[in-house]
Amino acid sequence: MDGNGGQYNPRTVEEVFRDFKGRRAGMIKALTSDVEEFFTQCDPEKENLCLYGFPSEQWEVNLPAEEVPPELPEPALGINFARDGMQEKDWIALVAVHSDAWLLAVAFYFGARFGFDKNERKRLFSMMNDLPTIFEVVTGAVKKQVKEKSSISNHSSNKSKPVPKMRMADPPAKYSKPAPPKEDIEEEDDDEEDEHGDTLCGACGENYASDEFWICCDICEVWFHGKCVKITPARAEHIKQYKCPACTNKRSR
Repeated sequence: MDGNGGQYNPRTVEEVFRDFKGRRAGMIKALTSDVEEFFTQCDPEKENLCLYGFPSEQWEVNLPAEEVPPELPEPALGINFARDGMQEKDWIALVAVHSDAWLLAVAFYFGARFGFDKNERKRLFSMMNDLPTIFEVVTGAVKKQVKEKSSISNHSSNKSKPVPKMRMADPPAKYSKPAPPKEDIEEEDDDEEDEHGDTLCGACGENYASDEFWICCDICEVWFHGKCVKITPARAEHIKQYKCPACTNKRSR
């Protein structure tokens, strides 16, 4: 099927990992920011459906491939049948678990097909294992980890120090601070890197980077890449209280 493999065959560990990250991002999007659309597409009245993630970071709910054996391992079949038979959050979590299993199957399929040796397989798994699972992202385990790290950081730092709600390489004037003395710049950079280096995005689960725009939810106090929640620096300037997609969905229900 289009985008599900076809002629795209990554041959190195780095290429397979990029493929893994793209598919993972697409599936996370389906189960978080696009969850309402995903829920609608998984109509129990339809035939057996699968959730596919593509290297382009897109997702699709569709019938399984007709050829036997398929070009790639197939995702869990018939995810739509259980949609209305259990709590929505439990159903989403179950789909997330099967999605994690499918991602591993696809990655190691490429590894087997192109003859990865023991060390290459180990390196590939280590790279994938550094990222939170889809299940961890969907169920909020990543947010819990972020809160725990934030709590530890707050106890070890000056409690009166204000925590910015936005982070970016060149913050808007509204959020800028007076420049520190020249001799203190290097020391402050090191402190900021230590403080924020382990922060994870509540949507994609990847680390904080100083050259990216981030925004913090005022409800759950979890940080997100602006691109993951579709918020730009200009738009953030006009938001008095930011609510992430998960907190917004909770309020609406």
